[in-house]
Amino acid sequence: CDEEGLLALLSGFPGAGSSRRDVLELGDTDFDYLATEHETMLVKFYAPWCGHCKKLAPEFDKAAKRLKGTVQLAKVDCTAHSETCGRFGVSGYPTLKIFRNGRDSAPYDGPRTTDGIVQYMMKQTGPDSVHLKTEEHLHTFINHYDASIIGVFSGADSSRLSEFLKAAGLLREQFRFAHTTNLKLGEKYGVQTESVLLFRPPRLSSKFEDSIVVFRDHLTIGSLRRFIRDHIYGLCPHMTAENRDRLRVRDLLTAFYDLDYHHNPRGSNYWRNRVMKVASKYSGRGLTFSVANKKDFLSELEDDFGLGTSDGGELPFVTIRTKLGHKYTMREEFTRDGESLERFLDDYFTGRLKRFVKSEPVPERNSAAVKVVVAETFDEVVNDPGKDVLIQFFSPSCPHCKKLDPVYRELADTLVSDPGLVIAKMNAVDNDVPLGYDVHGFPTIYFAPVGRKDEPIRYEGGRELKDFLKFLKREASHSLVLGGLKDEL
Repeated sequence: CDEEGLLALLSGFPGAGSSRRDVLELGDTDFDYLATEHETMLVKFYAPWCGHCKKLAPEFDKAAKRLKGTVQLAKVDCTAHSETCGRFGVSGYPTLKIFRNGRDSAPYDGPRTTDGIVQYMMKQTGPDSVHLKTEEHLHTFINHYDASIIGVFSGADSSRLSEFLKAAGLLREQFRFAHTTNLKLGEKYGVQTESVLLFRPPRLSSKFEDSIVVFRDHLTIGSLRRFIRDHIYGLCPHMTAENRDRLRVRDLLTAFYDLDYHHNPRGSNYWRNRVMKVASKYSGRGLTFSVANKKDFLSELEDDFGLGTSDGGELPFVTIRTKLGHKYTMREEFTRDGESLERFLDDYFTGRLKRFVKSEPVPERNSAAVKVVVAETFDEVVNDPGKDVLIQFFSPSCPHCKKLDPVYRELADTLVSDPGLVIAKMNAVDNDVPLGYDVHGFPTIYFAPVGRKDEPIRYEGGRELKDFLKFLKREASHSLVLGGLKDEL
C-alpha cells in the first residue's frame, strides 16, 4: 500500500468506508464465493430461536457498522443452511469464526459487546506483524494506546525472524507486533544485534520503570511468550474489561478511580504514580498492582465488594482480589502521600486484614427442616466435618427454584431425623459463593460429604423426591435415616 495507507495501518485507524452491506447474509450456495472476497471476515452462525443469538444481534450489527470498510461481518442461519454449518463443525449457537480469504482461520473467543468485537477484530486486520522500513514507521507504530512488540533483525532470511513471525501469528489477538530487517533502527534504543523490543504504552510512561524492555535470549515461541507475559504489563498496568482475566491469574491489587486516558491522561497518572511509588517498595512479594476506571467496574464493585455509589468520592477505592478468590478492601481514606496504602499492604502481608465476604445477615431462627445458609455461616454448616450436606444455590427470582421448593422441603422433612445429614440452601445472588462451587445457573445443587469437603459433588439428577433419595443413598457417608427409620438399602 502507499505511504499514507501504511501509516494509517501502523497507527491503528481503519481506512475509508465502503458501500458494502454492514452484515452479509451467507448461505449454502454462496458462502465460499462471497467469503473469498474478504481478507478478514467474522461470521456468526446462529439460529433464529436462540436467546443468546438474539442478545448478541444488536451488538454484532453495531460492530459491523463501525468496522465497515475494515473487517466484514457476516451471518449464517443454520436452520436454513445446515450444510454450511455442518461443514464448519457448528454444534451450538451462536458460534463465531474468523475467516481469512475464505478459509476457516480461528474461532472467535473475544468479547461479545460492540466495543469488544471492534477492538478484537481490529487486531485481526492486516499482517500478523507489520514490516517497518523507516524510523518514521517505527515511531508511528509505538506511539499507540497499547503496548508494542518489535523484532529487530538483520535480514529477511533470519531464522529468528521466522520464529518471531510464528509467535506473532499465535499471539496477535492479544498484542501488537511489528518487525524490521534494518538493524540500524534498533541503535537508538541501545541494541546492536538481533533482539526484540517491548515498548510500553506512552500514556503509561513513568519514572518508576523503564518504558522499553529488551529481549536478548534465545528466541523461540515459548521464550517470547514468557517474556511478553512477564513484562507487558509492567509495575502497574491499566486494567480493562479486555485484560482483567489475564491480570487476575495472580493476586491483584487495584485502585479504582475516575481514570480516563483519552480525556485526562495527566489526572489519570496522578493517582497511578502514587500507587506505583508504593508498589515499587513491595515488588517481588507475590502481589500485582493495577489501576482501573471505577465507572467501568461499578456493578462489580457494588456486587463483589459492597461499594456504594458515594463511597470513595474522588479518591481511589482500593481492593485486593487473590487468585483463590479472597477479597479485601482498604477502608482507610487513600492519602496523597501513600502512607495509608502502605499500612493497608502491611496489614495484608502480615495477615491482619479481615477478608471481605458479601453475606446476608445470619438468620436469628433456623429451625425449619431446610437450613438457611449465608456466606458468614457456610463454613460452619456446609463444611461441618461430621455431617454430609446437600446445598442448593438459588436465586430469589428464579422460577425453576420456586418450582423445586416443595420437593426440596419434602426431602428435608423425610430426612429431618438423620443426625448426620443436613439439607440446606443459600441465596447465591446476595452471598459470595465459595471456591470449589461452580454456580452459573439456578438452581445449582452440590453434595459435600464427610471426609471430602474440598471435593463437593455436583448433583445432576432429576428433580423428584425419589431422584434425590437415590442420589443420597449412593453418595452419603452413612446409611440414611428416613422418617425416623434407618435405611439399610
